[in-house]
Amino acid sequence: MLVEHAESLGRLDVVERFPDDAALVLVAPEPMRSGRARSRARSKQAPPAAAGLLLDAVESVGGGVERIDRLAPDQVGPWIAARAAIQRVDLRPDAVAALAFALGPDTERIEGEVRKLGAWANGAPVTAADVRALVSGAIESDVFDLTKAVVRRDVRTAVPLLDRLLAEGNAPQQLLALLLWQFRVLLFASRSPTRGEAERMAKAIRSSSGAILRYVQYARGLAPSDILRAYESLYACDISIKTGRAESDDAALLLCVMDLCGVPGADYRDFLLRDAPRR
Repeated sequence: MLVEHAESLGRLDVVERFPDDAALVLVAPEPMRSGRARSRARSKQAPPAAAGLLLDAVESVGGGVERIDRLAPDQVGPWIAARAAIQRVDLRPDAVAALAFALGPDTERIEGEVRKLGAWANGAPVTAADVRALVSGAIESDVFDLTKAVVRRDVRTAVPLLDRLLAEGNAPQQLLALLLWQFRVLLFASRSPTRGEAERMAKAIRSSSGAILRYVQYARGLAPSDILRAYESLYACDISIKTGRAESDDAALLLCVMDLCGVPGADYRDFLLRDAPRR
């Protein structure tokens, strides 16, 4: 029997009464401390928390306690490659990188996606393009490359990458939303947070601490004013698309990316002052 979120288990006698000829697996996503680690004085004042007693109950019946740390950002790629090798799925390096970015340390989902990719490829090598087509959220990896190019103000890389994303059928509004989300992560990453700080920040923006920590190296040198300027450009592009001020949605996003790269004369905020043309 598998019990998830065992830290919320109300009755601990189930551990003692569980049949010897059956297996009981208790899984808790958060770390738990043994009740024995608490001081006797504190124990007299208030009963220990059930989560702490749970470890004691497991050990008292001869059970084992195993603590498994979450994968660090730099461990996700090698772990994916190792699981793919076990399942005999030929993942190309770019596919591993795309999966690592899209899924982070979610090992359960990684297992499922690797199996799905293997069944689809049927022995053929799996590329990043396959990952983008079959794995939900994988498109963020390419948009991340676009964001990195924008941060470097590398218009020669950013524009062809945007052209490819649009040619593959990605909606301009979807790409714009992902760019906005990634600049929001960059805002937090620019503060070079510790792991604990990144976890608290991630809750505020419904992201993951791994995503924020991955962005730290790309956020170096970015001032809050730089990110504010990017927000203004992205907002202007969004308004221009929704109100028809640009010739097309694709053209609006292209001009926005050029503006983010610092191309002279591409300040997209000017579009907010113009009358909307008839399409």
